[in-house]
Amino acid sequence: MPAMPSPAIQARGVTKTFGRVRALAGLDLDVARGEIVGLLGPNGSGKMTFIRTLAGLIRPESGSIEVLGRSPSRAVADGQVGYMTQAAALYGELTVEENLRFFAALNGVRAAGPRIADALATVDLADRRTSPVNTLSGGMRSRVSLAAALLHAPSVLLLDEPTVGVDPVQRREFWNHFRSLAAAGTTILVSSHVMDEASRCDRLGLIRDGAIVAEGSAARLVERAGAADLESAFLILAEASR
Repeated sequence: MPAMPSPAIQARGVTKTFGRVRALAGLDLDVARGEIVGLLGPNGSGKMTFIRTLAGLIRPESGSIEVLGRSPSRAVADGQVGYMTQAAALYGELTVEENLRFFAALNGVRAAGPRIADALATVDLADRRTSPVNTLSGGMRSRVSLAAALLHAPSVLLLDEPTVGVDPVQRREFWNHFRSLAAAGTTILVSSHVMDEASRCDRLGLIRDGAIVAEGSAARLVERAGAADLESAFLILAEASR
């Protein structure tokens, strides 16, 4: 039998504390290549800490994490990871295009012009390329952040609340693009507390108090909990895990 491909993301027993706060408490998670997985949980559940660990910004105290078979920091250095933060990490006084050129250079993107044009078309901002970022709405800034995360064509894409402040039409377009990326082999991990967004993922990991308490598709989790909807299922399964 052919060997099964290794997961794009593999976490085992990951822990992290900040003072007296235990942000990650033995978290385990596998994400297959080309899969869209959502981390669903309330604020303070450990979602952002785990995403930042995968982005190489936080070092866990124990446990192991691999991204594409290497350490997160090495995967990031090799240009394999794209990270869209919840708060737009952009320079307000620069134009949209100047921001994207900066991030393209930061990620070693050569011939950045065509990549920038493609990214702006993806987020429907080609007509705002010369606008200073501080003149854009919050939703538009989110779209610029996504464009920046896509410029270097990463194999793993980390999205922290990617469609907050984005109108329903653009949200649908974002998710159509995420689906196209996944179909082409990009692995996507989405952090969210929004049920509509979570339900669009292939699989969910319900996270509470720094650990995954249940995994499965949205429909499977609702069925498992005997609930009417995903929000109720999360509450039931989270309580059962205590």
